[in-house]
Amino acid sequence: SPLLPPPPPPPYKLMNPIICLHYNYTGKLGHRNCSGSSPGTVNAKTTVFLIICCLIVLENLTVLVAIWRNHKFHNRMYFFIANLALCDLLAGVAYAVNLFLSGEKTLQLSTTVWFIREGSMFVALSASIFSLLAIAIERHLTMIKMRPYNSNKNYRVFLLIGACWVVGITLGALPILGWNCLDNLSDCSKVLPLYSKKYVAFCITVFMGLLLAMSILYARIYILVKSSSRKVSKHSSSEHAMSLLRTVIIVVGVFIVCWTPIFILLLVDVSSEKRFFIIYREEWFIVVAMLNSAMNPVIYTLASREMRRAFLGLICGACYRHRGSSWSKQEKDQEADPEIWLCLTDKTKLFEFYSKIFSYL
Repeated sequence: SPLLPPPPPPPYKLMNPIICLHYNYTGKLGHRNCSGSSPGTVNAKTTVFLIICCLIVLENLTVLVAIWRNHKFHNRMYFFIANLALCDLLAGVAYAVNLFLSGEKTLQLSTTVWFIREGSMFVALSASIFSLLAIAIERHLTMIKMRPYNSNKNYRVFLLIGACWVVGITLGALPILGWNCLDNLSDCSKVLPLYSKKYVAFCITVFMGLLLAMSILYARIYILVKSSSRKVSKHSSSEHAMSLLRTVIIVVGVFIVCWTPIFILLLVDVSSEKRFFIIYREEWFIVVAMLNSAMNPVIYTLASREMRRAFLGLICGACYRHRGSSWSKQEKDQEADPEIWLCLTDKTKLFEFYSKIFSYL
């Protein structure tokens, strides 16, 4: 009997025709085949990305453990920092899972799993960005009130934190709920072949709006502190104002540097029909955005002297515990509940306090 051709290897039997169709239509399938990576192997690029994910997870996990173990951190300021660390930790985990399910495994995924893989990234990163905005809102409201906040009225904290997750989950779930291009190939994104260009454009608009809102809030905080400096001793006002300005530049600047590349890439994707080569190298733009999750613990946590000691105490053990027990009562009051300490200060201390606490965030 004549020899029959061998059957195709198992992976090709398991390919999802819908994903193959969309990847082929957007040109991503051809670029995947030309990548030169061997099936079943983890290349150097993926290894570097996984190391970055591990760094993000370890950084933010340490922040969460430090806040959980230290009861002085159980107040609303650190609730926001803990929520931000949780968002960034989940972003690192989601991207690591995304990497493990990428490559040759992408075409074998079910459509639902593909949406979950990409949607989990959107949820974590969106919640992280909204957490940054929540921190800015909380600081701005505290600056405006200029008075102690009743610890029994923590509804604002949990309302803002809950809103971060509700909006993030909603934003990430929109494609799997129907806002996709499964029935309209011409509307498919080249970066995310099953996502609608209209959805991608909507996300860009939302994130740009968040950046604008953050910039306005921090600018207002700086103006408030700057105006307060005119009413107090000029000896230290210039120094505090410059310190505050540096903090504002770091907070907003790091966000812009990390997120602008992916925003530009997605704008090119949704606005042009041309298949630029750089569009199919989106993983480099994503990892730059992920670096914001690695920088957040440094900016929002390690800038605090007490948090820095707690952070190092987890790493070095008991060597920092003895030093930590010798802090002055005033330092403890500032860290444990900033608004309570605010009541004990005069007008000069008031300006110094807000300059200092803003440097923490």
